Amino acid sequence: MLRVKTTGGRRAGAGRLLPDERERIDMIRMLLHWILNAVALLIVSHFVAGFVVSNFVSAMIAVVVIGLFNATLGLMLKLVTLPLGILTFGIFFLVINAVILKFSSMFVPGFQVLTFGAAFWGALALMVLHMLFAFLGSSRRHAVQGVEY
Repeated sequence: MLRVKTTGGRRAGAGRLLPDERERIDMIRMLLHWILNAVALLIVSHFVAGFVVSNFVSAMIAVVVIGLFNATLGLMLKLVTLPLGILTFGIFFLVINAVILKFSSMFVPGFQVLTFGAAFWGALALMVLHMLFAFLGSSRRHAVQGVEY
C-alpha cells in the first residue's frame, strides 16, 4: 500500500517541501552561513598580519556587525561610488569592503584590524573564501536529487 505524507490536510507532492520544512531548511542554511562566515574570519586572521580575531565568539559577533554595516553603510558607499566601481571593474568595491572591516573592528571587542592594508588583504581573502564556500555549497546542492529549493 502506498502512503502519502500529509500535514494539516495538505499533501506533500513528490520532491516538494511543506512550508514549515522549507522554513526549517532556510533557518539551518542561515545558521550555517553565519558559522561559515565566522570560520572564514578566523581563517583570515591566521593568514593576514594585522587582522586579529581573538576567539570564535568574537568572530560570530563580528560577522553580525560586519553584516549590519555592509547592509547599511556599505550599500550607501557602493551606490555613491558605483561609477568608480564600474571603471575599475569592481576592484574598488574591495576598498569599500576594507573600510567596512576597519570600521566594524572599532565596535567589536576581540576583533581588530590594525592597518588599512590588513583590512584590504582581509577583504580580498574573505572574498576568495566566500567564493570557495559558495562553489562548494552549490555543487553540494546540485548533488541532492529530488529536493526543490
